[in-house]
Amino acid sequence: MVVTRLVHEVKEVRSRVREAKKKGLKIGLVPTMGALHAGHGKLVERCRAESGFAVVSIFVNPTQFGPHEDYQRYPRMLVEDCRTCENAGADLVFAPEANTMYPRGGQRATFVEVPGLSDVLEGASRPGHFRGVATVVFKLFAICEPDLAYFGAKDYQQLTVIRRMVADLNFPVEVREVETVREADGLALSSRNRYLDAEQRRAARVLSIALGRAREVVASGERNAERVRQVLVETVESESLARLDYAKVVDAETLEPILEIEETSRVVGLVAAWIGTTRLIDNARLVV
Repeated sequence: MVVTRLVHEVKEVRSRVREAKKKGLKIGLVPTMGALHAGHGKLVERCRAESGFAVVSIFVNPTQFGPHEDYQRYPRMLVEDCRTCENAGADLVFAPEANTMYPRGGQRATFVEVPGLSDVLEGASRPGHFRGVATVVFKLFAICEPDLAYFGAKDYQQLTVIRRMVADLNFPVEVREVETVREADGLALSSRNRYLDAEQRRAARVLSIALGRAREVVASGERNAERVRQVLVETVESESLARLDYAKVVDAETLEPILEIEETSRVVGLVAAWIGTTRLIDNARLVV
């Protein structure tokens, strides 16, 4: 089994990466905020299988949280996370402090913006969120110099934003998507699922149920995107413990709403809802 090294400083990461590159190894990176679950494990396993030196970052990034979001209570469990990383085959875990990533503080940091993609969906509900995401991933790419970077499909808009940033800023990084890992009843794995009590956990299934129904109506021949969106809305709103934030049917690349779904369309349905005080997101490709 690979013995995972834990480091906290930028210079340590760069030293280890430099050593790996001298050996001709391809560098893979899995950026995370910790509180790792089986979905993260799949990301690390894929990284391990496809790269010669697998790096996992664990950093609860303050700049992607809004003023009334769960930054302070977001779970921090570094010992358990390092064990997960080691079991999945990571060579290195980079777990910096906030003042390492933002030495002048988050409010005075230089930021990266990805216009258009960052202002809709999650960006509309969480202003500034994707500025923080793009900035911290940019910094991680600059520190770790990966050849490959792995992101889960569950955070589909995040994945799309990062792909656009890499293309626009000419990063020599190949972004690879890893399929969403789900519980047996369809609930997408999320670090925030741990906030749910038993009844809320049952109710949370409605997000994946809604996406499944939308996919079914498309498969049965429905081509009007607004009618498909209404399936998402009505299904989520049928659950008394769920409070819908948004339900959208969009182009998979631009994230712009569409009118008609064609057989060759790359279309994604996205939903976000509050279950109690916990906000969850999910998505699915609607043309398969």
